[in-house]
Amino acid sequence: MKHILITGAASGIGAASARLFHARGWRVGLLGRDAESLAALAGQLHGAWQRALDVTDEQAVAQALQGFCGEAGALHVLFNCAGLLRFGYFEAISTQEHAQILQVNVLGLLQVTHAAFPYLKAAQGQVINMGSASGLYGTPHMVSYSASKFAVRGFTEALELEWRRHGIRVGDLMPPFVATPMVDSQRFTPPTLRRLGVALRAEDIARAAWRQVHAPRVHRVIHWLFTLMYWAGQLSPPQANRMLMAWLSRE
Repeated sequence: MKHILITGAASGIGAASARLFHARGWRVGLLGRDAESLAALAGQLHGAWQRALDVTDEQAVAQALQGFCGEAGALHVLFNCAGLLRFGYFEAISTQEHAQILQVNVLGLLQVTHAAFPYLKAAQGQVINMGSASGLYGTPHMVSYSASKFAVRGFTEALELEWRRHGIRVGDLMPPFVATPMVDSQRFTPPTLRRLGVALRAEDIARAAWRQVHAPRVHRVIHWLFTLMYWAGQLSPPQANRMLMAWLSRE
């Protein structure tokens, strides 16, 4: 049996991924901040392991990795799915909330990955990071989130090269907007979202994670529209990409 540990598993993409991997015969470990939702999901998935925690709590993260891997005996995939998002004008969002987004999306991901290293090395496992289309273009009205996903992209690229010597694969998923409770609960709608729309569901990203496990890429770009934007961004001058983003985010 293969084992996957998923952060941010209480809802959205994390929960959808847990259901998919469990349905396909994997043992799933669930980490998340919402203890009630996490317990409810674990009750639906026979044999699932779960623990409520904040990924920015380094000691709690280390204990959780030890608990899951000690019981499971191996860690084949770590899916860093925990994340925070807030739409709005930069100056209208408190510095405390900006900091929390960066702490969860970057520091939390880093701490979980660091704690998972010995278990991933033993199994020659794989890390999947939850990236975003906003990690390719700086996206207005989601400034700190976009900054965090730029960091995730750089982290993924660097660690993928560094951990090759251990036989550990590292990659990220890069979707545009996804219909999740986190997106649906926002009080502000960015112009970029209005123009691009929300064409993906959490289940689409879960299936992309499944494909990533079996055919790893450094960056797995999701949805045909963003695939076109991604490759256009690789081939066109930076100024052209900036003009495109300026048009998409125009109010």
